[in-house]
Amino acid sequence: MVQKASVITPERFASGFTYPDYIAQIKVNKDRFQQNYDSAPLSAEDAEFFWKAAESPGGPAKVLVIGEDWCPDVHRGMPVMARIAEASGMEMRIFPRDDNQDIMQEFLKDGQFQSIPVFVLYTQDHHYLCHWIERPALAHKEADEVGEQVKAEMPSAPEQEIRAAVRKRNNARFPAWQKATIQELRELLAPHLS
Repeated sequence: MVQKASVITPERFASGFTYPDYIAQIKVNKDRFQQNYDSAPLSAEDAEFFWKAAESPGGPAKVLVIGEDWCPDVHRGMPVMARIAEASGMEMRIFPRDDNQDIMQEFLKDGQFQSIPVFVLYTQDHHYLCHWIERPALAHKEADEVGEQVKAEMPSAPEQEIRAAVRKRNNARFPAWQKATIQELRELLAPHLS
């Protein structure tokens, strides 16, 4: 839950990484970030929605992202948010979760889990609008189904093989999950627009 007195001041927000600077300093998965950035399914209609939202009085002008380069949900989701920010003109700043625990504590999933990525949207005057955490509902549903399917198909396989098979099938679903992320962000923002 968002605390009343946030540690994210305008000055703190401005100290975060830009997307290019974040990518330049990460240690793993640069290729996956780039692949997901290149394939992010932001349609012309989506781009127009986010641009109009950002231009709307009191609309989203800034987006804070919490993430880590090793996390599949981050290298799938953060590039989508980067595309949205570029299309809309929103200022995007990234904070590595493990180095910014005070920020993470404001956006725990279900009040207890440090799930990432987190996208926090603010107005130009740095008023909090809304936030989104981890992955879309579609991804939660399908990831659970994939895990059950793989375990049923490979009942005696070692855990490492099961994980590899699950990861491969989940990766194939990334484009659909990216689309679902965009849709959920649109739905989250819609009530805040005039």
